[in-house]
Formats: sequence, structure tokens, C-alpha cells
Amino acid sequence: MRSFWAPGRINLIGEYTDLTGGLVLPAALDLGVQIDAVAAGRIILRSDRYDAPALLAADGTGFEDRVGWGRYIAAVAVELALLGRPAVGIEGIVSSTLPVGAGLSSSAALEVAAAVALCEVADFTLAPLVLAQAAQRAEYRAVGVPCGIMDQAASVLGRAGCAILLDTGSLEHELVELPTELTLVVIDSGVSRSLESSAYATRRRELEEALRAEGDLDETLARRLRHVETENRRVREVVVALRGRRFGELGELFREGQESLRRDLEVSIPEIDRLVELAYVHRAVAARMTGGGFGGSIAVLAHADEAETLAQGVVADYRGDAKAYICRAADGARELS
Repeated sequence: MRSFWAPGRINLIGEYTDLTGGLVLPAALDLGVQIDAVAAGRIILRSDRYDAPALLAADGTGFEDRVGWGRYIAAVAVELALLGRPAVGIEGIVSSTLPVGAGLSSSAALEVAAAVALCEVADFTLAPLVLAQAAQRAEYRAVGVPCGIMDQAASVLGRAGCAILLDTGSLEHELVELPTELTLVVIDSGVSRSLESSAYATRRRELEEALRAEGDLDETLARRLRHVETENRRVREVVVALRGRRFGELGELFREGQESLRRDLEVSIPEIDRLVELAYVHRAVAARMTGGGFGGSIAVLAHADEAETLAQGVVADYRGDAKAYICRAADGARELS
């Protein structure tokens, strides 16, 4: 039995900018998807979360007939076959420590874990970002979500103790060390969302229209464009603040980013806004929505010695179905030894 792992991600700053070739600053998490499997003639995977197994041809043939979580696996197999991967299947178990619908890229982690497993058993090597791009295409093939590259790239490129400054236009990237004085806290609002059923695709169309437009924009498109322009600036400034350990600036930049997500992009919701404010009440260094919005989670940077108290206090005061996770920035997708 061989084991393959792909992490979810938290995005510190740079929301929706990957849809316009902009800058993002995600980190891979120590929460993710594991596949324990052996080589087989077909793909036969069972999940610790879903009753129905994924029973597929090794190259994903018949992809269109698949439903449920197996559709992601099938789409990955199809994309890898198009890149020349030999048709070797896997049989085993898929398990996950990622909450579903929390905005931590559980689907991207599943795609990347499947891609790593399928490549390794077939002795087929892809460059990390080529694999990430195949997984990105698989998400669109599986559920029609026109996602950017950030989620899959973060899952592949992650390094322990670091965020990743990624230019999603050029794919140039560099590691940004996270100060040891800070701890990552993810607080799930309990409002589940999926990109395919939200207004995510609408926001993408609006951003593309705003970038193509000549002359004056209407008020809505102007606000959408203002968000990505100011968000790219915030990514650069957050990197400088992290490297300089200027924690007060981090809070200001995260607040500004959250307000832009709420007012200009209109992807936050009242529950998320409340969690952000509660995080600051409980002495967060910085807090904001993370992920595609319309529910999901907030990302919090907390003083390391206060992270547990902050997490408990926010969850208690929220009085909803919130759950908190004390996390670490972790290494990216790989076969586990």
C-alpha cells in the first residue's frame, strides 16, 4: 500500500486576483486529502465521507456518466491521459481532514492527491505546476467551475512555515516565511458553499468584462475592477509587512481587504463579517474572509500564545455552527514515506 497526500490551502490575501492574472499569497495547510492505494487495472476508490465508491476506467473513459465525488477523480484521469500518462489504475481509500464547503479548497486537494497518486503508480513525471494546471482543468471539466490556478498551485508548491507569493499570470513564485510569533487560525462559519452553486462564475464574468471594457465602466464593474487593483497592492504590502514583522500593518491591510470583498466585490456575507469582527475583539493580529466567499471561513493571524484562547472565544461569541482549526503552513503534495 502506498500513501499520497495533498493539502488544502488558506489564502492570506489576494482574493479573486487569480482570475485576472494577479498576485495571491496562499499557504498549504496541515489539513488535506490522503489516498492509500495500490496499482490496479481500474480506478477503484472508496471514501471515508461518501457511501458511493468511485469505479472508473484507468484513463477516465466514460467521465461524462460519473456523478458525485468520483467525477473529480475521473476528470483528473482524463486530463492526465491527455498529457500522455499510461492507463494504470489505483485501488484504495480516500480520507480527508478538510471540512467540506469551508473555503479551504477541499476539491483542489482531492484533485491534486489523485493526480499525484495516478502519476506515481504509472511512473509518469510532471513538473509541479503542470500537474497543478491539469488539476485546475479537471475542476472545470468535472463541475464547470472556472477557477483560477491558486488552489491547485498552493497544494503543490506549499512549504512548511511559509506562504507562497504567486503571480498567477506568469506563474513566478517565491516563498514568504511566516513569523514564528504568529499562528494560523481558520474559523469555519458553518455556512457551507460550493463554487458551482454560488455567484463565483458571475464575478469572474464581471471581472473579465471590466478588463475588456473601453471607456467608462458602470458602477458595478468599476467596483469589481477596483477590488482586484487594490487587492494586488495589498498582497505586495502584506509580504513587506510579514518580512518586516510589522504586525500592526497586517491588521490594517486585512481589514481593508475584507471591506473591499464586502463592498466592491460583494462576496462576503453577514456571518463572515461578524466572525472577522469577533476575531479582532479577541485580539487577532489580522483577520479576513478566505476563499471564494458566499460562506466558508475566515483566515486569522493570531499571536502564537493567544491562538487557542482566540479560537475558543470567537466560536463561543458567534453562537452559530462555527468551528475553529489551529493550523500550520505545511509542505505540499507528495507521496508519503
